[in-house]
Amino acid sequence: MKCNVGGIDRTGRIVLGVVLLVVGLAAPIEMTWRIVALVIAAIALVTATVRFCPANALLGLNSCKDEEKK
Repeated sequence: MKCNVGGIDRTGRIVLGVVLLVVGLAAPIEMTWRIVALVIAAIALVTATVRFCPANALLGLNSCKDEEKK
């Protein structure tokens, strides 16, 4: 897998993932929204960790700089 998530994109995914994780675990919301928040949090955190996003690949987006690809 080629790196296509880098820099600000990666930081944004980590922040979004952590915020949604907290919302999904601590906020008094319906179970459906809790599950949605936790699934999106998991996707954001996994794509930030592995630095590859299938949606970015399909859309031809790449925020990974050349030195980050190595």
